[in-house]
Amino acid sequence: MTTTYAALLRGINVGGHKRVPMADLRALLTGLGHGDVRTYLQSGNAVFTSSVDDEEELAAGLERAVEERFGFSVDCLVRGGPYLRAVADACPFPAAELEGRQLHLTLLSEQVAPERLAALDPETYRPDEVRIGDRVLYLYTPDGLGRSKLAEALNRPALFKGATATSRNWNTVVKLVELTRG
Repeated sequence: MTTTYAALLRGINVGGHKRVPMADLRALLTGLGHGDVRTYLQSGNAVFTSSVDDEEELAAGLERAVEERFGFSVDCLVRGGPYLRAVADACPFPAAELEGRQLHLTLLSEQVAPERLAALDPETYRPDEVRIGDRVLYLYTPDGLGRSKLAEALNRPALFKGATATSRNWNTVVKLVELTRG
């Protein structure tokens, strides 16, 4: 049995750094034995099918392959289509009423404990808000991510020490959900 997955590579093709052409990423995933490989945008989103049922194993294999092929390390998360649908369905914000730039998800390699966010006083960052989900943070930024002081605070390495974290805007999340439906 095969499962459809989304691979989320962190920090590639941003500002000319860590260049990974999407055609090369598709070839890399195909070379790893995955099927029906597609990419979305230039920012490290790929969808593929695999008979392997271990997301961590798939991510580790992709990380090794990227380092071997391109000569630099990239953190990667792999998530199955059902997980992505569940995360989208569980969004605590009114996604249908918001612009894609106002809502972001930070997907994490492990569950974040609420006490990690306890030092962030919500009143300091209003109108921005963050909520914790299943290995995900939902970030509402009505003025956009680039102007968000909360997003800046969440970007501190110590906050997610030991965890891989990568963010996508709501439009990208919706598209990845659609692509992983098959």
